[in-house]
Parts: sequence; C-alpha cells; structure tokens
Amino acid sequence: MFEDLSCMIGPHDRIGLVGSNGTGKTTILKIIAGLVQADSGIISKARFVTVGYLQQEGVAVSGRTLYKEAESAFEDVLEVQRELEEAQSNLESLNPESEEYAETLEVYGELQHKLEDLDAFRMKSKVERVLMGLGFFVSDLERMTEEFSGGWQMRIELAKLLLREPSILLLDEPTNHLDLETLQWLEEYLRNYNGAVILVSHDRVFLDSLCSRTLALSLGKMEQYAGNYSYYEQEYAKRRELKVQSFKNQQQRIKETQEFIDRFRYKATKARQVQSRIKQLEKTEIIEIEPEESGIRFDFPQPPASGRIVMELKDLSKSYGAVEVFENLDYKIERGDRIAVVGANGAGKSTLSRILASAEAFNTGQRIVGHNVTLSYFAQHQAEELDPSKEVLDTIEEIAEGEVRKKLRSLLGSFLFHDDDVFKKVSVLSGGEKSRLALAKMLLKPANFLILDEPTNHLDMKSKKVLQEALSRYDGSFLIVSHDRAFLEPIVNKVIEVGKGTVRTYIGSISDYLAKKREEKESASRSVKTAVQQSSAAPEQSDKERKRIEAERRQQLSVKLRPLKQKVEALEREIGKLESRHKEIEAAMLDPDFYKNGAEAKKIAAERKEVEQHLARAFDQWDTIQTEMEKVR
Repeated sequence: MFEDLSCMIGPHDRIGLVGSNGTGKTTILKIIAGLVQADSGIISKARFVTVGYLQQEGVAVSGRTLYKEAESAFEDVLEVQRELEEAQSNLESLNPESEEYAETLEVYGELQHKLEDLDAFRMKSKVERVLMGLGFFVSDLERMTEEFSGGWQMRIELAKLLLREPSILLLDEPTNHLDLETLQWLEEYLRNYNGAVILVSHDRVFLDSLCSRTLALSLGKMEQYAGNYSYYEQEYAKRRELKVQSFKNQQQRIKETQEFIDRFRYKATKARQVQSRIKQLEKTEIIEIEPEESGIRFDFPQPPASGRIVMELKDLSKSYGAVEVFENLDYKIERGDRIAVVGANGAGKSTLSRILASAEAFNTGQRIVGHNVTLSYFAQHQAEELDPSKEVLDTIEEIAEGEVRKKLRSLLGSFLFHDDDVFKKVSVLSGGEKSRLALAKMLLKPANFLILDEPTNHLDMKSKKVLQEALSRYDGSFLIVSHDRAFLEPIVNKVIEVGKGTVRTYIGSISDYLAKKREEKESASRSVKTAVQQSSAAPEQSDKERKRIEAERRQQLSVKLRPLKQKVEALEREIGKLESRHKEIEAAMLDPDFYKNGAEAKKIAAERKEVEQHLARAFDQWDTIQTEMEKVR
C-alpha cells in the first residue's frame, strides 16, 4: 500500500489526509491509533501524548443512558470519585482517634485536590455542551443508547472522543452523519481544539475551513502541502506538471543510454563505457506518474419537458405514531426548481423525499404530480434492490440507452469502479459500492424530476465533481437532501429547511441560506436585548421594593459566589506557599556548595520541578474559577 512514509505531527496541527479511494488513508489512521501494525518503521511519541480515533462505521453502544455513556469519557475523574466515596465511607466507620483515621483523612484530602486538578466540577457542563452541540436534546440524556440509530451512535462515539480530549484526534469521515447545523458546530469546535487533528473527509468546505496542512497519498508515497485542500489542488497541478517534464527528460536519457549500450555492447574498445552505462541504468530511480483520470463527462439522458407545476403537496400530514412530522403542509415545486433540503437530523428531510417519490404513505392530504412528469428517485436503501447475481457492468447496461452506452466504462470509472471492478458480482460489493452503483443506475433513466437523498455519502472528490457538473447541465428539476455545502453551492437555486412540522423556503444558494440564518439569529438576539431593556424601563418601583429586590439579588449572588470565592482563597494561599518554597529552592541552588552533595542536589532539583508543575496547575485553576465567577456575576 505504501512504503517509507515519514511525517511529523505538531501539537496543534490541523491536517487533511487526502487521496483516491484505496490509497490507504484509513489504514494510516489505524496504524497511528495502534489498531493495525505496520510491517516496518517507527511511530515515536512523547509519553504524555494520547491518540483518539473515530472510525467510519460499525460503532454501537448499549446498556447505559446517553449521559452515562458520554460521562464514561471521564474515566479518570469517575475513578477518583469512586475512591473519594470509598474514603468517605471508611471515615464514617473508623475511630477518629485512630492512626488509620488520620491516614484516611489525608488520602481524602489528596483525592479532593486531585478532583479539582481534573476540573471535575465542570464535567457535567462539558458533557451537556458537547452532546447539545452534536444535535442531542436535554430529553435525550436519560434515553438508553440502544434506542439511537446508526448515525446517532456515531455521534455518541464522537462526543466521547471530544470529551476525552486526546492529544491527537484522528477523524475518519466525521461529517457523514451530521446535518448542516451540527457540522458548523463541529467545525468551530475543532478550530479551537487544544490538540492536533488529522482529518479524512470528502467535504471540501470542511477541509478548507479547518486544515492548514495537507498530506496526499498516491502511488504508495506521501507528499506534504503547506495549505488547505484548495491550496493542495493548485499546488498538486504545478508539481505534477514539473514531474511530467522530469519524467519525459528521464525517459529520453534512458532511451539514449539504452541505444548506446545496444550499439557498442560487443565493441571491445567501448566495453568499460558500456558497463558504466549499464550500472547507471540499474541505479536510476524511475520517476512514477500517477495516471491522470481522463476528463470524464457524464450527461443525463435528455428528459421530456414537464408542465410548469412539477409536484404539489396540499394540506398534507404525516406522523409516526404520536410523533408528528408534517401537519397541513402545502408546498409547490415548479419547473426549473433546483432545491436543497436541509434541517436537523430527524426533522423529516428523508420522509419528505420519500413522500415526494411516492415511496412513503402519508396520513392525510394530497400529493399531486404535474403534467408529463417522469420521476427518478435515489435513496440509500435502493442498493438493496440490486440483483446480486448480476455483474456491475450488466447492471447498468440493461438501463442505458443511446449515446451513453458507448461511455459506460468511463461512467463507472467516475463512480469508482475501475478496470476489472466492472466485472464484479453485485453480491460481493461493499455497502458503499452498492450505493454508488445504485446511483449510477438511477442517473441513466430519462427523467425530468430527480429526487436524491444523500447522493454524495460514498463518493470521493472527483466523483462528486462529475455528478455536480452533470447536474449543472441537467435540463429538468431536482430536489437533493444533502449537507455537502461545496457540492450544493453552484447547483441549487432554492433551499428548503425542514422542521417543526413544516418547511421554510429560502431563495438562492446554500451560502445565501446560511447568511440569512445568521441574520435571523442576530435579529432574534437584538429582539431579546430590546425586550430586556424595555422590561428594565418598566414603571418605577417604590424605593423600599427596589431595595428589597436588590438585597435579594445580592443574597443570591453571594450564595452562588461563596464556594467559588472559598476555592480562590484556598488557591491563593496554596500559590503563596508554593512561591515561597520556589524562592527558597532557587536561593539554595545559587549556593556554590549546593551541588557537592549529589543525591541531595538531585532530590531538591526534582522538588523544584514538582513545585513548578503544582504552581502551573494552581494558576490554571485560579484562572478557570475567576472565569466562572465572571459568568455568575
């Protein structure tokens, strides 16, 4: 897969790991994480460095509530808490006059200090902040983890990983199961993450926004680029051009050398020169060029023109038991609409696409198909409907008509079926391969209205570009459920947001929609501020009433601040003692006789290091508590 790879990962690096499918991106992450053994070579890291790995799929947890499962990320804190409870229980049963009681009391104090060092009092707020950021609700916290589907299971695993805060985060396609809002939260969280992040993703905007370095895998080698994905693309083209030129020059030199050898091989006077050139050829390291993918262009079969109204939903309601997804929904799709469907996971995006495609029944209302509308629908489950006994090429040959039949191998290449892959039986394909084949098959049917539910989930950058360009040239209407901003940006002219039993329409591209959402949030924030100001400008209270309210507020504030102030005072006393001891040690070490006693000098030097570490931790805690006090105030 690869040979002699070397790279350095810095403590705050943001690295995008890129390369075609099958080049070994996931394997490298697993090797770094210690899940796969390399055949040779060394991975060296400092003792304190921890590695966290999020795999693509296959994660499932059960047996605990969501909160308890996320809390398990703080195993070190939970262990100290267990020890503290055990010590407290022992104290209750021991004689206060006994030596064992004194020892246990000392251990109890040390454990309390340890908990403070581990920032335990903020654990609950951290757990809730990360879970809410990843799209869970407060009502989900006490739900059992086995109640959550595959995509939500991946979010639970991601939450635990973020809460552990490893030195290096290895994320393999973390955006696959995230909606747009959650994706933006994760982007911001990782931007501020206090560690290194290595990211495998086919989401161009995500890579561009986060990464300042790119590692590209190709032909078993790894090249480094000092920029994000867009920088890598431009720089790769320049490097390839230079490499192609070097390859041509090398091939010319090899040809000339070989011609000299063939010409003078049997001439005694040239024997030494011939041998020299033979050795030169043997030592030549041949320049390898990654085969450039031919400019694949795919166009949809020309569909018949539809009427002005493509589809209409009237007074439509849909629910699953007590859960209401849509209520009295009215929506009209017109010819020329190119719609992106967005919204939180579980809001009803896929349900809407299935209703439009007539793949899902609804409770009440009407679904009216427009004049001359021919519909084609892609959903992940369609991969299950492929005939397992057929080969990949046969599967799409039975659908293809006209000119496109001549380009079937190229089309399959654009969906990552290369060379002999086209002769594989459907039964041996992976889940991702089946999805890609189902998408290719669906796109070959002549239709003037396309409904695509997460079509890019198993596509790499090049495949997405082929599909994106085909959609930009497509004459019909389409509706796409997706969170891939770079894919949607140039091809959609409407965005519909699904949620709260209805849909809202935003005219324009994805970036227009995101800008509008930001405006709405800012406007809502201003409204709240105005309401607060208006309420504060309410009719004047009596002087006595005002003083009573102020006294109550001061009392409430005092109650909240008291434990924090006590911690600050204790920390300040501890810092004072540590600083005094540090000065004593520094003064002692300035004495010329200090190092005469080697063992004692070593012991005091070690103490100085320990004092400095305690000081650093104490100042960090002091700063954290000061921030908490500011929030309370």
